[in-house]
Amino acid sequence: MSEQAFLTHYDVIIIGGGASGLMCALTAGQRGRSVLVLDASNKIGKKILMSGGGRCNFTNLFVEPGNFLSANPHFCISALDRYTQWDFIALVERHRIPYHERKHGQLFCDDSAKDILDMLVAECDKAQVRIQTHCEINTVTPLAKKGAVASGSDSRFSLHTSKGEFSAHSLVVATGGLSIPTMGASGIGYDIARQFGLRVMPTRAGLVPFMFSDSFKSVSERLSGLAVDVVLSTEQQAFSENVLFTHRGLSGPAALQLSNYWQVGEAIAMDLLPGTDLPQWLRQQKKDHPKSLLRTLLTPFLAKSLVQELQTLFWLPWAETAMAEIPDAALLAIAEGLGHWSFKPSGTEGYRTAEVTLGGVDTQQLSSKTMECKMQPGLYFIGEVVDVTGHLGGFNFQWAWSSGNAAGQYV
Repeated sequence: MSEQAFLTHYDVIIIGGGASGLMCALTAGQRGRSVLVLDASNKIGKKILMSGGGRCNFTNLFVEPGNFLSANPHFCISALDRYTQWDFIALVERHRIPYHERKHGQLFCDDSAKDILDMLVAECDKAQVRIQTHCEINTVTPLAKKGAVASGSDSRFSLHTSKGEFSAHSLVVATGGLSIPTMGASGIGYDIARQFGLRVMPTRAGLVPFMFSDSFKSVSERLSGLAVDVVLSTEQQAFSENVLFTHRGLSGPAALQLSNYWQVGEAIAMDLLPGTDLPQWLRQQKKDHPKSLLRTLLTPFLAKSLVQELQTLFWLPWAETAMAEIPDAALLAIAEGLGHWSFKPSGTEGYRTAEVTLGGVDTQQLSSKTMECKMQPGLYFIGEVVDVTGHLGGFNFQWAWSSGNAAGQYV
């Protein structure tokens, strides 16, 4: 579509063509609003396309407020209640997109994440939403005085962009966070928030692998590619899922989940045989298999390469000693090592590989019903740019759909 085909004034301009922006656009368009979506990258919905290994974990069957982190934990409830996972699933089914459930209620496309993006674009097309890519935002200027009442299609915001000048009655910031800068992520949403006097909570990488610089790094390098079902925990939080050893440290669902709660300098612990009373189990093995070596008894439960590393760490002096000869005090220490293997990450891989950005626009300054800024009528913030972050498993997409729909009903 040529630039000339675009009007200069729209009822609604949405900055960002990701999950929340497209949901807001189609919702507003269905209400008869004229809508323009502006995106700086060469194509919209890039994170949708790459999510879930290209299959898009688009929501979860079990969405609860407890699946979200925010300095204001009640904020997400209103939007999640009014546009639920069942509403989005119904939309997916109307478009006849085949999908399946994986563990923990996660829903994925059978075929491709492109099905979800195509569905959103089709809904936008039907609602006559205009989408402009390769569009850099240079400045956003408020045209109405703070608190002034505007009606109809009166412009309250002017945008100077690389594709020309646009004005809008309502401006929606759906720019996402800082994660995966190679996909075009930037901090422009936070800049706009600060420009209008909103507080931005400190941001950091979330759902991101851990890195190590101590002796554990060489262990993880040797075990690189191995996935193990464990309980991974900090003092405050624990996740039962698998971890993946990498040449840099720890990844996999349990590590990604825990990264949202981990603080720099904090140790994390791994229970390698969750649900097992390890002191009791080891005493029983000593009784039942007195002539066996401990590594032999562990190999049915843990990969041989991992058992070798654990032996070096926790029972090297007893490596060639039959179970009957290992003192009970030594078995207790080994049980502690297997059930509470503790190590301290040097950091995370950061925004480069993070799936989400923690922190963002302070929700105390937004309406939980409409996502509108309390201090600036007509200005809305939705999706990842807001200080609401979901757990791994489709929750961040559900927040995008719910917050986008909430704003779309009111812009």
